[in-house]
Amino acid sequence: MAEIVLDGITKRYPDGAVAVHGIDLTVADGEFVILVGPSGCGKSTTLNMIAGLEDITEGTLRIGGQVVNDRAPKDRDIAMVFQSYALYPHMSVRENMGFALRLAKTDKAVITAKVEEAARILDLTEHLDRRPAHLSGGQRQRVAMGRAIVRDPEAFLMDEPLSNLDAKLRVQMRTQISRLQRRLGTTTVYVTHDQVEAMTLGDRVVVLRGGVVQQIGAPQQLYDEPVNLFVAGFIGSPGMNFLDATLEQGMLRTALADLPVGDRLRQRLAAADAPREVVVGLRPEHFEDAALLEHPQGGRTATVGVEVLESVGSDVFVHFTVAGRRTVPGAPEESAAQRRDTGAATGGREVVARIGTDTRAAEGGPLELWIDTDRLHVFDPVTGAALSHADT
Repeated sequence: MAEIVLDGITKRYPDGAVAVHGIDLTVADGEFVILVGPSGCGKSTTLNMIAGLEDITEGTLRIGGQVVNDRAPKDRDIAMVFQSYALYPHMSVRENMGFALRLAKTDKAVITAKVEEAARILDLTEHLDRRPAHLSGGQRQRVAMGRAIVRDPEAFLMDEPLSNLDAKLRVQMRTQISRLQRRLGTTTVYVTHDQVEAMTLGDRVVVLRGGVVQQIGAPQQLYDEPVNLFVAGFIGSPGMNFLDATLEQGMLRTALADLPVGDRLRQRLAAADAPREVVVGLRPEHFEDAALLEHPQGGRTATVGVEVLESVGSDVFVHFTVAGRRTVPGAPEESAAQRRDTGAATGGREVVARIGTDTRAAEGGPLELWIDTDRLHVFDPVTGAALSHADT
């Protein structure tokens, strides 16, 4: 196991394009760190620089206290697990898992012991003599992980290892990877575009956008205290709702409702010298069908026109549109699917509320929603910076 230190790591291509810009990150010995962001944000490039598969243009990379910028991948004592399983089809599971050790001319008895121990950990013992073609996707991915485990490396580097699996299997494998990493205690850097994976797996999460680190923190910290509009909209599923607002007379006046500014939020906005025009963020779970609350404490209510209802069993998602810009500068862009069948496709902001399954809401009808105004986020519309987390 080893600490990994990225000190001003930059990747610049010959044409001048910068894929990664000045990343400073320390991954502690035994820590599980996730690199997350949309396609093209630089997360895989960063992982490849740690692995030695990409040259570092500027900055210093240390693994276990040693500068490794100029070391070949085989000399960095790391093991990678890729999106593709990269298994040899003509070899058995046993042979695939022990292949790297055979190349290193490790004693056969040692190889056998390590492979069988890894197989036991990964529940692959009964499959050791089968070939990859006879395994399920999840089993193949476990074989790929077993091949990394037997090397007993200083660090694991994982590049979207679950992307080829179906939704149910991804959930199962997430749990297995989390248990495995905690059991082995190996320093791990894991790349994904899936923020749910990032929130459930990592000790800390690094959010990247355009090759620049947006925020580093524990998953709950990123969820509760995003530093800007991008992180706020990227972390959380469904993402945070954004509304244009005017701050005046102790209220945040939005097209949805006038939202009161509590004492704590007022102090933070004052400390941040908030402008008059701001962006308000509300997470879907901070709404509820007002009819389901017997004695709501505080908050505000607003009547909306229901455009789309989505029942997912445990919750109901209500989609509706309010006046305002269709997109918010600095926030993640909505996909066409997110705008489907709503007024957001032609103008206005689509809002998603997560409410209880006992609701009697109907598509096309009105719905009175309760809004938890104690959970408001406020952002600068120009810089995108969070204003509601300023020090008081």
